[in-house]
Amino acid sequence: MSKLYTDYFFTDKKDYDKNDGGYVPLQVPDVKPQKLRIPEPLKPTKETKTDMYYHITSEPGETQLLPGVKTKTWGYNQSLLGKTLIFKRGKTIHLTFTNKLPVLTTYHLHGLNVPGEVDGGCHTPWYPGETKTVSFKCNQPASTCWMHAHPCPSTAQQVWKGLACAIVILDKNAEKLPLPKKYGVNDVPLILQDRKFHKDNQWHYMKDYNPDGVQGPTPMIDGTLNPYFDVTTQKVRFRLLDGANRREWRLHFSDDLPFIQVAGDGSFLPHPVHMNKLMLTCAERAEIIVDFGKYKPGDVIKLYCDKTPIVTFRIHKMTPDNSKLPDTLVKLPDPKVNNPYVHKIVMGGTDEMVDINGKKFNMQRIDSKQTIGQVEYWDVTNSNSCGHGMIHPYHMHGCQFRIISRDGHAPYPNEHGLKDTLGVNPGETVRLKVWFNCPGVFMYHCHIIEHEDGGMMAQIKVIDPKNPNKKYHLMDMKTLTDHIAKEKGIKPSQVEMGGMHSYRKMGMKM
Repeated sequence: MSKLYTDYFFTDKKDYDKNDGGYVPLQVPDVKPQKLRIPEPLKPTKETKTDMYYHITSEPGETQLLPGVKTKTWGYNQSLLGKTLIFKRGKTIHLTFTNKLPVLTTYHLHGLNVPGEVDGGCHTPWYPGETKTVSFKCNQPASTCWMHAHPCPSTAQQVWKGLACAIVILDKNAEKLPLPKKYGVNDVPLILQDRKFHKDNQWHYMKDYNPDGVQGPTPMIDGTLNPYFDVTTQKVRFRLLDGANRREWRLHFSDDLPFIQVAGDGSFLPHPVHMNKLMLTCAERAEIIVDFGKYKPGDVIKLYCDKTPIVTFRIHKMTPDNSKLPDTLVKLPDPKVNNPYVHKIVMGGTDEMVDINGKKFNMQRIDSKQTIGQVEYWDVTNSNSCGHGMIHPYHMHGCQFRIISRDGHAPYPNEHGLKDTLGVNPGETVRLKVWFNCPGVFMYHCHIIEHEDGGMMAQIKVIDPKNPNKKYHLMDMKTLTDHIAKEKGIKPSQVEMGGMHSYRKMGMKM
């Protein structure tokens, strides 16, 4: 019988976010239960045997979240969040983006192995009214990724307004596995976020700004408050995404119902992991299989974060499912290290003092270099002190990596797949094996979004050996500020973005 893990793998509870001085506990919202608003799949504008075409529009809107006045929100092709993008491995994906927002934005394909010009970081802005198309070959394993805005230093504010959606990558291996596959019925994304509502039912990001991460007491799951889901199949596959700016999600069911994690950020896990507790740090994903077979129609089960219920599951007559998972789910790439150079990354500080390797982010500075074809170790350290620091979720653009060790010990049992984000404990060094398939300039940073906006971010130039001297256009702060000032009809000196506070308080220019 498989081992059942019954505790969170992050075992030092002193470093959980709930012990921060600025922590905001979750509360059940005072609204009647609402059916979970599962994001619909976005239909391609065109699909052939080799290509898929999508048109995605970022737009402002209003969403009925609380009784009374609607909340002003932003979304992709809808008022809040976005429809799920489905990419098929082996096909060329064409994404046409239109920005109907009153400010510039970007479209970051979080978790995708794509060229820097497609990745959607701060160097590829879409100005208001602009439409552009990017194309790339989808050549990575089945996984759950996501897309979100990334216009430094206002990434956090735009995500808070609603600019995020799930991406599902399909491949032949996933088709063969005995997994729930009926999207919206037994294959369900759960985008985990939190918000603070003011008296006018609005979100006021700058009023709630905290350099260590903006939080709210209201859990919002798939853009739904106090959601319920009707269970009509014995087994359900949940694609979990920590889409919050700051919050860690420590998940468990009301009766400690066991579940099986089958996938992480960028792939299936090599082997299923049985557990009844799961902790996600910002931007991490996990796919779990929940077997509701022991319940009867009329039963109610709840998913909790710590002590607060966030989703209610109502049991109905269920379609039986006696399928069994194989011991091996996938065989993953694991290239040998072929370059002795070890990148040393130190995430330091809290509040406005956050940095990487003693430096705050500069859009014009290249901090690391690596060549396509090279496989190198990256040692990532969280220099915060144990018991008095924060778990920093470290994310790398443009690649999927393997976790080799945590302080010389084996990775957590659910960390043996491909990853692009991981929580690094205070005082800990995690060794990663990193390789890139596409050239360009990519960012790496803490994914507490206010931390990346505040300077805990750096960037790497990935070199194509066939074109080693290629130049890349890098955004600069003056150009960015001037454009925002023009958009708002104000002076550049009057421009306010959350991340700017961290630089100003430290007496630094961005």
